[in-house]
Amino acid sequence: MEKLIVNIAKTENGFCANLEIIDGFIVAVSGSFSDLKRELAESIEFYIECAKKDADQYPEVLNEEYDFVYKFDIASLLYFYDGIITGTALSKITGIDKRQLSRYRTGASKPRKSQSMKIITALHELGTDLLSVTV
Repeated sequence: MEKLIVNIAKTENGFCANLEIIDGFIVAVSGSFSDLKRELAESIEFYIECAKKDADQYPEVLNEEYDFVYKFDIASLLYFYDGIITGTALSKITGIDKRQLSRYRTGASKPRKSQSMKIITALHELGTDLLSVTV
């Protein structure tokens, strides 16, 4: 199954995404990330429908099964998790000061690559831990 890269960014009122394999393909919503995922799927269906109708070329992979890989910038990722994971909790699992994480989330500061990797690694480890839990 093909993995399609979707770049995600936070906007003033929601999120926007672009699909790397289609030049100029951008979807934006004023709402949640869930709204963006739904709109992305609908927009791709509409794009394919129009391309077929107009006999235009489009990436063949869109006719096959594929999964999306959502690639966030750090500010958008932290914004997305803001109401889910507290700054204190995120600071604890990343080892990064809570105030600095807040600066990354608001875009007031951009993290170095090593800081970005700490954040991503901590979230992936948390996800792995949560997947192994049962009740």
